Amino acid sequence: MRATATSPFGRGAGRLVWLWGPVAVSMAVIFGLSDMPSPPKSPVPVSDKTEHVVGYGMLGAVTARATAGGTLAGLTGGAAVAAWAIATLYGVSDEYHQSFVPERTADPWDLLADATGAAVCISALWASGIIARSRRSSGAVTRRR
Repeated sequence: MRATATSPFGRGAGRLVWLWGPVAVSMAVIFGLSDMPSPPKSPVPVSDKTEHVVGYGMLGAVTARATAGGTLAGLTGGAAVAAWAIATLYGVSDEYHQSFVPERTADPWDLLADATGAAVCISALWASGIIARSRRSSGAVTRRR
């Protein structure tokens, strides 16, 4: 199988798993934590909202990677918006899911933290992508052979 520059798996199912597998894993971890009546606390003393920002920042990052086709330079504005929408809609579904878990509630402030974490991380990656594309087009980055 011939590998591409963005995936060690070329095209097809292997590439799909390479791009979207981390998204599925991140979502599964969030679901698992949300399904617990009393999830474990962070080893670092931080607020619940900080945990949401960090967790959804990570989800945003892997989703941005997937929508960008695995390259930082591929993270266009449209791919960034799509990644944010996916992460935020997952946050909506997660809050709804929590409304059915004993001792848990749906919290709109948690959703705001989720959307904010995804937005901050995706925005930083998008800005890095702009820089990467700029360097590539100016010839500032050289490739090793």
